[in-house]
Amino acid sequence: MPNTYTQIHIHAVFVVKYQQGLIQPEWKDELYKYITGIIQHHHHKLLAINGMPDHVHIFFGMRPVQSLSELMQDVKGSSSKWINEQKFLRGRFEWQEGYGAFSHSMSNVPTVIQYIQNQESHHKQQTFMEEYTNMLTDFSIDFDERYLFKPLE
Repeated sequence: MPNTYTQIHIHAVFVVKYQQGLIQPEWKDELYKYITGIIQHHHHKLLAINGMPDHVHIFFGMRPVQSLSELMQDVKGSSSKWINEQKFLRGRFEWQEGYGAFSHSMSNVPTVIQYIQNQESHHKQQTFMEEYTNMLTDFSIDFDERYLFKPLE
């Protein structure tokens, strides 16, 4: 796109279906590389990726070549298919429906990268749902708790 200049930084969060801790240390780096490849394939720039056994954070510079919803559908759909094809789990792997996405200014990029890189230590103090609802609140996003990511009942 000639003469199109943007600076769009997106922090996206999505969770394993029912918040199950299925992402194993033995293959999480391979998963992160696979997701990185999807983002780069669409000409976006990955800045950070990390997570916990039940969720993933990605932070990327987004080019205006596709919608965020299309990108997230591809990331989640393709990565869950890949996980299942690799037979990392006995059962079927699925991401929970939906995601959170938050935009950041250039001045916040280093802070967000550090936040994502430090997920393991961060979650010693806070659950995923506490983290997620705090993010929604911090960004003044109205939400209905009935429609947040659901744990296994």
